[in-house]
Amino acid sequence: FWDVYDQEAEEFDKSFVEKYLSDLDNKRIFQAGLFSAVSATFLGTMLPNLSLDPGDTTNALLMMIYHQLNNTAFPEQVPSLPSWDGPLWIIIWTQTLLYASLSASLLAALGAVLGKQW
Repeated sequence: FWDVYDQEAEEFDKSFVEKYLSDLDNKRIFQAGLFSAVSATFLGTMLPNLSLDPGDTTNALLMMIYHQLNNTAFPEQVPSLPSWDGPLWIIIWTQTLLYASLSASLLAALGAVLGKQW
């Protein structure tokens, strides 16, 4: 009885490992890597939204310098630095979800590579 069981279990284990090893090899690692690349690209393009635009500050400072040199240049307005209260809440939430999805996909890719090597 045990000899037949060992033989059947070994055949089942071999087919199980071959099936999931090929599945991990082709699909999961590629999908996780592709999704990680796309998520990282979105994160890179959204990164400037987390800080004040340096062009606005530069323009305001140049306007202040010009106003100091020529007081008649802007008679109605007093130049000042732009105020900024931080990024919008939707940008913070979007960044948080993108970082979470990037972490999950990298963890899935790591699990697939470790499962393949095991």
